[in-house]
Amino acid sequence: MAAEVEVPAGFVPQYALAFGAVDAPAVSVHAGNPLPVRTVRQAAGSVPLIGSTSASGTVGPFVPELGTPIRVMLTGNWTGVVELQRSIDGGATRVPLTAGGEGWGRFTGNANEAVTDESEAGATYHLAIALQSGTLAYRVAQ
Repeated sequence: MAAEVEVPAGFVPQYALAFGAVDAPAVSVHAGNPLPVRTVRQAAGSVPLIGSTSASGTVGPFVPELGTPIRVMLTGNWTGVVELQRSIDGGATRVPLTAGGEGWGRFTGNANEAVTDESEAGATYHLAIALQSGTLAYRVAQ
């Protein structure tokens, strides 16, 4: 059991970290009473995948930071299909995303949405673009 800091009198300050409410006494910080803080995420360390195209093909890789939502933004005047694909072997094998066995991360129009989170180091993402006409602007970022 951790030793607790005792205050011998009301006017003697503690020499340990403590916090309290406006109308309540200070409480020592210990394993059972940690500081009431939350982690604030700094800007993502990943480099966005940004570009535009009027031809079909595959672009990438996007290397995500772990545990942060991956957002896909598609804009422009285009027709076709854009699919976010995941790879764990540097892009040699790319697999479409699914949710409950159904296709996920597959777009036929402009979009701006969080698609997935990544938890496996070394995974990369790619956009498979099959345009019928127009010009597509894309951004994959966190």
